[in-house]
Amino acid sequence: MENKQFQLNDVVEMKKQHPCGTNAWKIIRMGADIRIKCEGCQHSVLIPRKEFEKKMKRRIVQTETE
Repeated sequence: MENKQFQLNDVVEMKKQHPCGTNAWKIIRMGADIRIKCEGCQHSVLIPRKEFEKKMKRRIVQTETE
């Protein structure tokens, strides 16, 4: 199984669309749980890391690392 790469402040695409019509989410907190914020309506959701990795499709915008 492919190990998905993501980090804080990345914008990711999820498999299912949010009710507001977008499936782009920004990662705003990482740990055992990951908090993501909808880019369309700014709603935030806290989900377990394992569930997030399963539901994430791809990274849309990558943040710059130093």
